[in-house]
Amino acid sequence: MSDIKNIIFDLGGIILNINYLKTSQCFKDFGVVNFDNLYTQKNQSLLFEEFEKGNISSQQFLNDLRHKTGLTENKIITAWNAMLLDLPKERLNFITHLREKYRIFLLSNTNEIHIHSFEASLKKANLLDLYYTSFEKVYYSCRMRKRKPNIDCFEMVLQENNLIPCETIFIDDSIQHIEGAKKTGIKAYLMEQNRSIIDFVPDIIQ
Repeated sequence: MSDIKNIIFDLGGIILNINYLKTSQCFKDFGVVNFDNLYTQKNQSLLFEEFEKGNISSQQFLNDLRHKTGLTENKIITAWNAMLLDLPKERLNFITHLREKYRIFLLSNTNEIHIHSFEASLKKANLLDLYYTSFEKVYYSCRMRKRKPNIDCFEMVLQENNLIPCETIFIDDSIQHIEGAKKTGIKAYLMEQNRSIIDFVPDIIQ
């Protein structure tokens, strides 16, 4: 793909290892047996969507979940962050190498509680600086006030950086986000769970 000049990566499930079931199981272990009715990878209640769009604060989110679940704030934060796993350094090194040829961006549906948690983990592993220098720009939904798969989310990244859609690849692990990106003309690819960007990206840019 000699015409590709830009690559936009999702974060969770693509660069950061993530397991949504761990959050579900942790809430269940704390006695919240109906958590899957509130949140899954494909579907979220309005509370989670508004939190990811930055329309409610972390405290409002915690207060609402505290009323819904009866759990303490500490237990909610523990369960909510349980889905966040590790971020292998070799993936950041790989992205840094890609920057020699491509403009690289990050676009993630996330929230301030998760950002605080994985930034702390990265800092502890001495990877925080490498993480942020791996990308030309990082976009978090809660700070954009826009969320995938909505078209305006992708258009904001394109317009702010003067990216041409047909010269841009987007990689995500959620089909609904892939479909949203394609509506803007971006070449979007769904990465399977058993793949890594290190072997997946070369397959699609050759």
